[in-house]
Amino acid sequence: MQITRSSIGTAKGPADWFTGDVYIDSVAASPAPSRVQASLVHFMPGARTHWHRHPLSQTVFVTEGVGLCQRRGGPVEVIRPGDRVLFEADEEHWHGAAPDRLMVHLAINEGDAEHDVVQWLTPVTDEEYGAAPTPQD
Repeated sequence: MQITRSSIGTAKGPADWFTGDVYIDSVAASPAPSRVQASLVHFMPGARTHWHRHPLSQTVFVTEGVGLCQRRGGPVEVIRPGDRVLFEADEEHWHGAAPDRLMVHLAINEGDAEHDVVQWLTPVTDEEYGAAPTPQD
């Protein structure tokens, strides 16, 4: 058993990954040979990731609030606590909070042989984000 005390704390999500205010807590970064990483990500209302993809997929588990997600070419979907979203390997997608609600999710990723976990792409435009259905509480 190993207990790791967080000395880093909550980190602000960088502007070249996110639109709006996003805060990240590292949950797991297992030592080699494991390549699993997990983060608790807090999206303030209207905040979202940029388009991105993961070499070995990503699972997002919503813990709080109401969010939105979309894969490239698909509809914008509403996600709520308890929802689990699997983005397939190399599937371009984004996820974030609804316009008037915060959203928190656990993001679970596995790095590839080079330990790459994500490739960041372009920001989600306001038009793309605005195509979301209105979430019903």
